[in-house]
Amino acid sequence: MYNENAWKKYDDKSLAELMKFNDGYKDFISYGKTERLCVKRAIEIAEKYGFKDIKSFNQLNPGDKVYVTNRGKNICAFVIGDEPMEKGINILGAHIDSPRLDIKQNPLYESNDFTLLDTHYYGGIVKYQWVARPLALHGVIYKKDGTEVIVNIGDNENDPVFVISDLLPHLAAEKNSKPGNKVIEGEGLDLTFSSIPLNEEDKKGAKEKVLKILKDTLNVEVDDFVSAEIEVVPAGKALDLGIDRSMVLGYGHDDRVCAYTSLMAVLDAGKAKYTTCAFLVDKEEIGSVGATGAQSAWFENILAELMNLTGDYSELKLRRCLSKSRMLSSDVSAGYDPLYKGVFEEKNAAYCGNGIVFNKYTGARGKSGCNDADPKFIAQIRNIMDNNNINYQTAELGKVDVGGGGTIAYILGNKDMYVVDAGVSILSMHAPCEIVSKVDVYEAYKAYIAFVKNAHEVE
Repeated sequence: MYNENAWKKYDDKSLAELMKFNDGYKDFISYGKTERLCVKRAIEIAEKYGFKDIKSFNQLNPGDKVYVTNRGKNICAFVIGDEPMEKGINILGAHIDSPRLDIKQNPLYESNDFTLLDTHYYGGIVKYQWVARPLALHGVIYKKDGTEVIVNIGDNENDPVFVISDLLPHLAAEKNSKPGNKVIEGEGLDLTFSSIPLNEEDKKGAKEKVLKILKDTLNVEVDDFVSAEIEVVPAGKALDLGIDRSMVLGYGHDDRVCAYTSLMAVLDAGKAKYTTCAFLVDKEEIGSVGATGAQSAWFENILAELMNLTGDYSELKLRRCLSKSRMLSSDVSAGYDPLYKGVFEEKNAAYCGNGIVFNKYTGARGKSGCNDADPKFIAQIRNIMDNNNINYQTAELGKVDVGGGGTIAYILGNKDMYVVDAGVSILSMHAPCEIVSKVDVYEAYKAYIAFVKNAHEVE
């Protein structure tokens, strides 16, 4: 059903299923505040479904369920299909990184008996949204001997939280006269970390107290921050939003809402004619670069490994697999916001509650940097959606000259795949608290199942 409100078709029984699915999603994003935590939770869920690490297999046969990870920040889950991979596979690709703050390598300093941590923002944040709100720390520290220390402070009961302080309005006339992107500067996003000095007779300040706490609790030294990856994220769980509980308010919907629905679709779909894959990647928010981004050779390498384990690998067959594969680049779209109507073109906007959103192209202004999807492939998808009673809509990312954005679609398109963007519409994108409609989450999950079970070679 194209461009229709999805809530109307749900009776009490199906509505209960929708709400239950969203409870699982809320648990996922409440736990998965970082890429590493998303991968950890995805492994736990996949193993409950009978998926095994690729290292467990000497060969692969139709119906086998296998997952592969990369540096703790990527995961692919595959179900081997009946057709050889040379004929292409059906892929759901989403990213699990979200805008945030990262702790710098030399972060700790003292000022007027406070200690603070210096940060560097990651991705397209709105800086003033990150002040005067409770924040948590998640990540890893690696000591020189290779010991891994897990950092998890601010999201468990009785944990302390952290904050970036803001100036009271009585003294903020000069600050508030600045444009929005200058009200808070990047170097001003420093985290208040502590305020108690050591005993007065020690003649040492709050910084030394913090170093002692770090040594006593985590057994790390200040120099260990050099080999750390610690992310500053909003503290607290995802919550139901609205008197009707129709929405979810939480951090990281972009793009973990599509990552969770993609993963669960592959897990629940079971064996299909073609091999199915949920491909969850890192670094999309900064250009999909590096060894864990979508531009990495890792995904091609994994396809080669899988084809080899099926006994049907050659370089030519791998190239054919890439060229014939079908992919939904599962990423969020900007939802129409009645408070900001001026930036949307209403006929081509995504509406919360109307189901999964397909973006034939994203990009900026003159479609710069976009993947302009093949119309024959889109026609096949329309048919799949209609045949499976899926509510769907099409959209662009705002008015043509207002802005734009990108996803991983063009990267896989560059490998000669059939790719189109397909995801959930979202309000307050890139904010510490984003908003999605529960019916869109569930419709996306059902759409992804329909896709991986029914997509076929594009003639």
